[in-house]
Amino acid sequence: MKRLFWMGVGVAIGVSATRKVSQAAHRASPAGVGASLGEGLRELGAGLGAFGAEVRAAMTEREEELYSYVEDTARIPVRPAVLPPPPEPAPIPARHARAPRRGAAGR
Repeated sequence: MKRLFWMGVGVAIGVSATRKVSQAAHRASPAGVGASLGEGLRELGAGLGAFGAEVRAAMTEREEELYSYVEDTARIPVRPAVLPPPPEPAPIPARHARAPRRGAAGR
């Protein structure tokens, strides 16, 4: 019974070590490096998008503070007029399908 237990432990360790080595080999391969790089770039893009959104929100908040301060001290409305959104462009019509080309037999 002891031998069976230790054999099971050895098999489990062997399988675990084999999986870890194959994963490390995949990460070191060009495909693995490309996947890691792609994932890193996606995370960077998401982080930059979130940063930009936070900057825009803070900028809008600060503009409101400044407009309020100037209007309170000067007693003159200085906020820019809100313009309606521009009209949406007309849809582009689909192109006509090409006529099929004649083969050598059709000449």
